[in-house]
Amino acid sequence: MDPLTTSCALKYSVPKARIFVVFLSMVLCTTILCLLQLRFFKPKIKDFYSFEVKDSRGRIISLEKYRGKATLVVNVASYCQYTDKNYIALQELHREFGPSHFTVLAFPCNQFGESEPSSSQEIESFAKGNYGVTFPVFHKIKILGSEADPAFKFLIDSSKKEPRWNFWKYLVSPEGKVVKFWRPEEPIESIKPEVTSLIRQIIMKKREDL
Repeated sequence: MDPLTTSCALKYSVPKARIFVVFLSMVLCTTILCLLQLRFFKPKIKDFYSFEVKDSRGRIISLEKYRGKATLVVNVASYCQYTDKNYIALQELHREFGPSHFTVLAFPCNQFGESEPSSSQEIESFAKGNYGVTFPVFHKIKILGSEADPAFKFLIDSSKKEPRWNFWKYLVSPEGKVVKFWRPEEPIESIKPEVTSLIRQIIMKKREDL
C-alpha cells in the first residue's frame, strides 16, 4: 500500500475513534446520572401524615405527629342535622380508644349547606363547650373543588369517595393510608371493629419491635 494513502487513512481514522470514545463516554455518564437520580432523588410518595395543615389559630401543624396511630379524619359542621349525634359519638370513640394509639382529627368545612359559618376558633370553642371534645379541631378548610386542602384531597383521591355532606369519616392507618370510609348516617358501632383491628396491629408491632 502507498505510504501516503496509509498516512491519510490513519489521519481520518483517529478523529473517528476519538468521536466514538467521546460519544460513548457521554452515553455512559448520562446513564450513571439517571441511575443516581432514580436512587437518590426519586420523588417521595405522599401519605396522609406527610402533609401540613393549620390548627384553629392558623398555626402550621405537621400531621407527621400522628404517624403510628389509627386516625379517624372527619369533616365537621356546627349547624347540621348530624352535629349532635356525630360529635357525641366521635368523642366517645376518642375517649374509648385514644390517645396513645388512636385519635380523631376534625376539619370544619362550610361547603355543605353553609352549616359551618363561624370562624375556626369559634368552631373549636363550640365543639369543646357543647360536647367536651378532647380531639384536635383544625382550621376551617375547603374539601371540594380547586381550593381543596391537599391533605383532605389525598383522602378523597385514595378512597375514590368524595364527601357529599358533613361528617364523612376516613380511617387512616398508622402508615398514612386510607383503610375505610363511612357516611354521616352510619352508626358508631360500624366503626369500632375497624379501629380495634388497627389498634391491635399497632400493639402487636410494638411488642415485636421490643
